[in-house]
Amino acid sequence: MSSAEAARVARGRGGERLLTISILAALLAALLPVVRVIEPGWWLIGALLLAAMVLAAGYTARRYRLPAVAVTLIEAAVWVVFMTLVFLRDTALLWIIPTTDTFRVAPQLVEAAMVEITVGAAPLEPTLSLGFVVVGAMGLLTIIVDHVAVTARMPLLASVGIVAVSLIPAIAAPSDVDVIGFVFLAVTILFLIRSETRSREKPLEREAERTAGVPATALGIGAIAIVVAVVATPVLPQPGARAGTGMGPGPGIDATLQLGDDLRRPQEAEVLRLRTDAPSVPYLRATTLSRFEGGVWEPDRAQTISLGSERAFGAVDADADVRLGDYTAKIDVVNLDSPWAPVPYPAVGVDGLSAGLWGAVPYNHTVASTNSSTQGQAYEVAYAPARPSLEQVRNTTSVGSQVRDETTELPSDISPIIGELAQQMTAEATTDYDRLTALQRWFRGGDFKYSLEAPVEEGFDGSGAEAVARFLEVREGYCVHFASAFALMARTLNMPSRIVVGYLPGTPTTESIDGQPVFSVYSSQLHAWPEVYFDGIGWIPFEPTSGLGVPTTFSSEAALPGQSTNPDAVTPQSSATPTAPGDQAQIDLEEERQNASGGGAAAGLDPLPILGVVAALVVLLALPFLIRELRRRQQEAAARSGDAAAAWQSVQEAAIDVGIAVPASETPRAFARRLVEEHGAPASEMNTVVLAIERASYSRAGTRSQWMGDAAAAAAGSVRAALLASVPPSRRILALLAPRSLIIRPGSVYAGSAPVRAG
Repeated sequence: MSSAEAARVARGRGGERLLTISILAALLAALLPVVRVIEPGWWLIGALLLAAMVLAAGYTARRYRLPAVAVTLIEAAVWVVFMTLVFLRDTALLWIIPTTDTFRVAPQLVEAAMVEITVGAAPLEPTLSLGFVVVGAMGLLTIIVDHVAVTARMPLLASVGIVAVSLIPAIAAPSDVDVIGFVFLAVTILFLIRSETRSREKPLEREAERTAGVPATALGIGAIAIVVAVVATPVLPQPGARAGTGMGPGPGIDATLQLGDDLRRPQEAEVLRLRTDAPSVPYLRATTLSRFEGGVWEPDRAQTISLGSERAFGAVDADADVRLGDYTAKIDVVNLDSPWAPVPYPAVGVDGLSAGLWGAVPYNHTVASTNSSTQGQAYEVAYAPARPSLEQVRNTTSVGSQVRDETTELPSDISPIIGELAQQMTAEATTDYDRLTALQRWFRGGDFKYSLEAPVEEGFDGSGAEAVARFLEVREGYCVHFASAFALMARTLNMPSRIVVGYLPGTPTTESIDGQPVFSVYSSQLHAWPEVYFDGIGWIPFEPTSGLGVPTTFSSEAALPGQSTNPDAVTPQSSATPTAPGDQAQIDLEEERQNASGGGAAAGLDPLPILGVVAALVVLLALPFLIRELRRRQQEAAARSGDAAAAWQSVQEAAIDVGIAVPASETPRAFARRLVEEHGAPASEMNTVVLAIERASYSRAGTRSQWMGDAAAAAAGSVRAALLASVPPSRRILALLAPRSLIIRPGSVYAGSAPVRAG
């Protein structure tokens, strides 16, 4: 091997090494957001180690010039050995060779991880099953990205995959934008694109003659992406998926009581429809939250029992002398993706749920699935709410053997103002129920105001103890703050309390089925309210949120003149429903719309989100054209400055855009002859471009036989125009708006064949 050939091989290996390092850096940038969903630990090291081993195996295999299929198989073998040794060695032969037991245990780990992700709250503890899924997924992603970026020479497509993976944690656990993480990801993506370009062999020219066309293209792409993110994104509707939701599309339910983003959606969506034979429409609960740790109310972790079991819901916590209702509600899910099925309280039977493993939680009478979603479900719920009289409620105390310790625990750093205000507002009450109704009246009185904006502006958007103390000072907030403050104040009075996340009863429609009016529930009616436990009665809901619903009240055994003696008309379930006073059977439409939006909805349709969506779509549709045009101009400038490779690449990419194959095995003269004979390229101009690339490729390094910059650039432009003119209008438009050369590089595997031509 000559010294020149050795130098060229060394440069090629250096480029491949740099490309491998850039892929690892980009994968690291995509992996870091996962720490918001899973607590950092050993899994992070394992994922990076597996990615490095896979890339090292691929790099080594390519040095021996093995076929692409062999390289991928070697990387897959490394993945199998690593995953077996780390996670499944107890079932493997010699700790690394999978057996039938290995293939049986692996799906069980995946299923367990899916359950933890579905019912857990971020950040999750790094269990063995979660580590198996994350590390394994990282290894598979590494194999795919390595194949796409190195073998297929499609770095932009690989970058799209990496960015898509990095967005998954943000969807699962929404939070403030991580600017540093975003910049790191952007830099690694641009580094990957530049490294792939450098790894390809160039004509032997002096380094001083090379232009900045490729880096400028990358910077241009980054600049356009930043403009789209900064200008278009703020006016778009916020995504509906939230922590604790299922994996499909549609609005979800946040089970960590961070409801601010849900309630501030600029556009609302119908999530379900409801009808019932009860005298009033009930609230629908998804889950309950009793533990208050780290400033966040977290979902109860209780045993789930199959709906087919007799122990699915357990008994209703009420004494024999307390009257129970007997009602049914029929729920049709329109657009809700959640592992919790909204049900009235207390549900005693559910029928109709399908497509998954659904179970009931006897502790809180909720319904959840370990592997499915509510999307598209239609089910019927039987429920039996307690109907005590006013005397029965006042004669009991807020304690009970069924209460968990976590329902009475208070954070060690709770602000004294919470307990002091609770004592002050209940000083004149003599029973536990009267104390709670005194707090309810205080919250719903004129001292407090419902607001979706004040919490953000004042800096206490959340549900922690400090946020509650700030809310009690400012006295403006939304349901999260009202429910959290009420529950914590009840605990300072030694009363067990918890918070329920679910939906308000909804808005009446003009539709009626079997004599029952149909109510429509919207995503903006996602709600939180407190419950307090009473011995012999069970959990009683309260409605402290100002401007929403009607406060909880009970009828006396000796009804006042003109009142019904039926306790159903004035129970907490019915009175807690946002119902117009004096009309328990129907809900006033306008009042309900105002209550559901908290008074914050605009009277007319706001055109800004629609215009924002249209503008964003226009920008996104024009983005490929703008990037391709920017690249073409840079290639033209590079060609005029003497870079013959830029002129030749411009012709190759124009051919790819119109659907002409550009195989790596074809010589420049053979390719030029085919363009002239089969696709109408001008022979003289094509010959000029071929002559320029041949002189640059075969002349001695560091010399120029003749200046052809301007001529080569003009000739390349004429060839490109002729190629565009030679195809039908539909193909020409597609070549301009969706140029294939952005993701298919000349000489790559996919450039060797042409797509089906448009007519």
